[in-house]
Amino acid sequence: MKGAVVIRWTLLGRAAAQRSPGESNAIVSCEGDFQPISAIDFISAMNPGWNLGNTMDAVPNEGSWNNPPVVASTFDDAKAAGFKSVRIPVTYADHFTGKSPDWTIDPAWLKRVSEVVDMALDRDLYVITNIHHDSWEWADVTASEANVTMIEEKIYSAWLQIGETLGCRSSRLVFELINEPPANSAEDGSKINRINELFLKALADSGGFNAQRVVTLVGGSMDSIKTSNWFKAPTGYSNPWAIQYHYYSPCKGKTTWGSDADKERNFTNVPLVIGEFEANTFLEPAARRKYNDFAVRTARKYNTSVILWDNGNGALDRATHTWRDPYLIDIINNAVQGVSNSLSDSTTDGSAKEQSSSAYIFHKVGDDVTDQTVKFILNGNKIKFIQTSDGKGRRASRDYWVVDDAVTVRKAFLSKYLSPTTDPGSKANLTVSFSAGAEVTVEIVQWDVTTLESTASRAVSGSDLRIPITWKGLYKLAAVKMLRDDGIYLFDDWTQYLGPFQQARGVRAFQPIDGPHVVLKKAVISQVMTSKVSTTFTFEFYLRIESNAINYTLII
Repeated sequence: MKGAVVIRWTLLGRAAAQRSPGESNAIVSCEGDFQPISAIDFISAMNPGWNLGNTMDAVPNEGSWNNPPVVASTFDDAKAAGFKSVRIPVTYADHFTGKSPDWTIDPAWLKRVSEVVDMALDRDLYVITNIHHDSWEWADVTASEANVTMIEEKIYSAWLQIGETLGCRSSRLVFELINEPPANSAEDGSKINRINELFLKALADSGGFNAQRVVTLVGGSMDSIKTSNWFKAPTGYSNPWAIQYHYYSPCKGKTTWGSDADKERNFTNVPLVIGEFEANTFLEPAARRKYNDFAVRTARKYNTSVILWDNGNGALDRATHTWRDPYLIDIINNAVQGVSNSLSDSTTDGSAKEQSSSAYIFHKVGDDVTDQTVKFILNGNKIKFIQTSDGKGRRASRDYWVVDDAVTVRKAFLSKYLSPTTDPGSKANLTVSFSAGAEVTVEIVQWDVTTLESTASRAVSGSDLRIPITWKGLYKLAAVKMLRDDGIYLFDDWTQYLGPFQQARGVRAFQPIDGPHVVLKKAVISQVMTSKVSTTFTFEFYLRIESNAINYTLII
């Protein structure tokens, strides 16, 4: 319920433009009822959630990054998939039209934010909205010449105006101070604590229902350790509150997950929201599914809600209204309810020189077809039946047999799709159903080593480099190794402490696209030219073995 809005004018004009943090007169009053909700009840009701990433938070404007402007049907897609809430990140940095002390936000931008929030609320979704990339645009308290007075003034004024704009929305709307504010020390943490206080004061001063509204407060970088060390709760305000933090693992360039070290996390016994979580999108699918199942199940154990980060290239294809891995969404929905999922198994040893995965059956061009066995992590379930992507059930004993956690697919069945001379590519999907939980897909792939049109070129600054590629298997990159000719890693030298399939790897160098190219980004080319050392990029694919890779050299 949005309610009717009555705006009161005070002082010398519009209160939001004139008031300092030391003054207090509510701007907005609302007609209608507001049904208060506790932070813990809100967290329970909103689980699981989905992020509208790289959209309203794009810089400088909505649509500037990889997504078009928001349409209402995107929220229909999120709700239909089982998500109970959406987080709407918003960047205001390029939408301030006034300077100190008022820091007026463009009314057209506030109107657009209001429209998008209403799209989600109108679908009975719970909503969290925030100030997002402003954390590094102007609100970084760790910057060498940070003007903390300005940051505090601007935070207060911004939330005064946002609170005025959205103050009459129902209790389904929650405010989040700011995304991932940098912090490196206890002193930085103290500054963020002060900003939390100003956030709550601005909401109280803005009127409407905002003094009763649930909020999520933040600690340094939204990092669980920094938050637990330095966060101090504000006092003197009536808002029910939770702490929000973010959880990303494994790191970029890593394509395995599941070791004991991967599972070591710091959860606490206070109202918590994991406002962003997701493995890197280059993670092998079985590992990615294991990661999401573990993250959601563990969060549930500690009464914590989770909000899946999705930048438009990850989970939901907004143009086609389809989920790129629907099994992943099923895993999340089952884990939220406490239902045990059976999962594809995969390599967990980061030091391994080859990776296995039961999300695939790989067959190499030139090899004879043989029986293939894939294993699953049953988690107390039993394998019930298997069907192909055409919906036809496969007959046990004729097409496959099951022993405990393993399915062996017979040569005769695989030969319908594979042979020594079959063209490379994805050929079919098997869907494995269990006694409970999400289904699992096994993709049948014929593969050969992918090729590039050329293997070297002179480094030229000023633009991205598009390299023609002929895919011969999965239409997907696993990782890219970036090694200078002098043996130095182009980026991320800390990866030297990781396993052989992670050293010197990263994702910033390239951008896999839906077309016959991989792209070396201009910033990466600039880094090569700055180093004045030729650099070899090793593009690696699935099946992830040492021989399934190709080199491209930028020559200085």
